Amino acid sequence: MKGIKKAPVFKKKVILRVDFNCPLSKKGKILDTFRIEKSLPTIKYLINKKSKIIIITHLGRPEGKVVKKLRLDEIKKAFEKLLKRKIKKANEAIGEKVEKMVEELKEGEILLLENIRFYPEEEKGDENFAKRLANLGDVFILDALSVCHRDHASVTKIAKFLPSFAGFSLIEEVNVLKKIKKNPKRPLVSIIGGKKKEKFEILDNLCKISDWVLVGNLISKKLKKMKIKFPEKIVFPVDGKEDLGEKTIRIFEEKIKNAKTIFWTGPLGKIEEKKYQKGTLKIAKAILESGAFSVVGGGDTVEFLRSKKLDKKFSFVCSGGSAMIQFLAGKELPGLKILE
Repeated sequence: MKGIKKAPVFKKKVILRVDFNCPLSKKGKILDTFRIEKSLPTIKYLINKKSKIIIITHLGRPEGKVVKKLRLDEIKKAFEKLLKRKIKKANEAIGEKVEKMVEELKEGEILLLENIRFYPEEEKGDENFAKRLANLGDVFILDALSVCHRDHASVTKIAKFLPSFAGFSLIEEVNVLKKIKKNPKRPLVSIIGGKKKEKFEILDNLCKISDWVLVGNLISKKLKKMKIKFPEKIVFPVDGKEDLGEKTIRIFEEKIKNAKTIFWTGPLGKIEEKKYQKGTLKIAKAILESGAFSVVGGGDTVEFLRSKKLDKKFSFVCSGGSAMIQFLAGKELPGLKILE
């Protein structure tokens, strides 16, 4: 994978694809800025190189339409606060106004383009759309593992038109996950919560590299109906419904206690309601007490851990949820392939 230090970015116009898809409250306020923080080392490096930085990100799932609540104005404010400097923001991602703003950028300045998912061409992976984006810059940097499993225009197609490189965050995350995938200290315990369908598709592959796979109640019912190649490795909940029950917590704690490497993604209950947070919190504490090399990822899980001030106690916190699982399960990620 070609890294940013080999990129010709000095005084160049750099298109930087990040993931500033922060969790929002019902009123559209940002609940957590973890994903913005992950890209700061790359952004500061580009500022020092006097690059003219054009940032592309998405927010939420507007499905190709303009959704007022998902405009990036709040993201801009949070980003400025973390970076401690003013940035510019466009109200579109392409077009004459954007081109003019890019031309007016001074060395070391940043332009944030509007939510890329307001354009249906983004998720379709439209090459003509990608070419219009690519025309804004000289170099492309991808710094978001969390979107690398998407074959979207701003993830995989810009690279067809510009020299392309990986940012610091992406390089670091891939290196940590390779360590788990290729040579983990054993036993390796994987913990899978949440209910995203991608997790079912790769469970057999995840079982291959894990000694035990602990699953939450939200996905266990569907799993029990599926044909699984390694059922003996999966530990299902034995009680609880919207949260882990006491017996399940004890069983999970026993497996975690003996682990040398732990990989975790997805909450183990309906953590948006306080009364269903106990299981996820107890498992988090058990992981930390185990002394194992621990990697955690996924938006909801990370947001929860940060709210409890536990995130920094894990060995590594990953920005990607689904992308992280797919990488560990051996699936080819389109976003990484284009950087080879």
